[in-house]
Amino acid sequence: MRKSLKSVLFLMMLVVFALVAAGCNSDASGGGSSSAVDVGIVLPTKDEPRWVQDEQRFKDALADSDYSTEILFSQGSSAKEKENVDALLNKGIKVLIITPHDGPAAAAAVEAAKAEDVTIIAYDRLITDTDAVDYYVTFDSLAVGAAQAQYLVDNAEGTDIPLYLYAGASSDNNAFLFFQGAWEVLQPKIADGTFKVANSSEAEALKDTKDLSREQLSQIIGQVTTNWDPNESKNKAQTHLTSVGDDMKGDVAVLAPNDGTARSIADVFASDGAVSSYLITGQDAEKASIQYIIDEKQSMTVFKDVRSLVTDAMGMAVEVLDGNTPETTGTYDNGSVEVEAKQTPVIVVDQENVKAELIDSEYYEASEFTGLE
Repeated sequence: MRKSLKSVLFLMMLVVFALVAAGCNSDASGGGSSSAVDVGIVLPTKDEPRWVQDEQRFKDALADSDYSTEILFSQGSSAKEKENVDALLNKGIKVLIITPHDGPAAAAAVEAAKAEDVTIIAYDRLITDTDAVDYYVTFDSLAVGAAQAQYLVDNAEGTDIPLYLYAGASSDNNAFLFFQGAWEVLQPKIADGTFKVANSSEAEALKDTKDLSREQLSQIIGQVTTNWDPNESKNKAQTHLTSVGDDMKGDVAVLAPNDGTARSIADVFASDGAVSSYLITGQDAEKASIQYIIDEKQSMTVFKDVRSLVTDAMGMAVEVLDGNTPETTGTYDNGSVEVEAKQTPVIVVDQENVKAELIDSEYYEASEFTGLE
């Protein structure tokens, strides 16, 4: 009897061991693991509506796919960004989609991923000074800046119009591209006296130079950077308006780099009694700025349909995972290599076409705004 009982217990232990072993084997292959990830996505911050929207769209893009994804936020920290990449590497990612907080600083993170044979896709912002970037999915950043500037040129009236220049973060390569695109359109109009620069001695000194070097761009951006921060934008605009005379007010034009900074800057200019009117640019078609455009507080925004950008990025990732070579449309020099890129077009939105471009296209719903005709 005792021997029979021992035999039964032994058989039960064998069954349990076999089940545990089978479960471990399933996890190792990725079939039953909740931690295995195919595509790792690192976005810069949850503090801007743009990136929160991207998070959901990335999730939706892979909802019907056999591939898994995990999305992490770096919250404006390159150190956190590196931690995020390391965490995703530990989960076995094969593709990394990353929007760097700081282009050069992100090099270390992607080099660590590249060493693990991970394919690197820079998303919306280029990672610079490293050869560890395989692809770049982006809107045409030069075209964005050019569109902003062209709007100011097309809608300005008269001569000697005070022009206030603002730029994104000097750590963001896109900020240079946006400003470069804008400068190439604005410079001839500054040189011929249509505009007069109100808030940058560096830009004024270079008003006869259309093709700026990286160093020259850096000198101007260093004076007018907002760091993509609405509060910094507000403080800088207040300082600029306080330091100029009434000859630099009246009807003014303002190059604001994106919607978050545009709203802050617009509020400052609107509150100055000596500013009779202002044209101000934006970028990203954020809901709050669309309401500002409807309310005539912001002049325009550059609509970058993130749905298309997410689709392009995820399509590229799936191509890589399927063993194919993704389609590209151009290249960008990141200071180390020419990075193969896929560009998504941009659209200028103002009061005249806001309904057609953003409501009729189902990007937003009409019920999300007031005063929309």
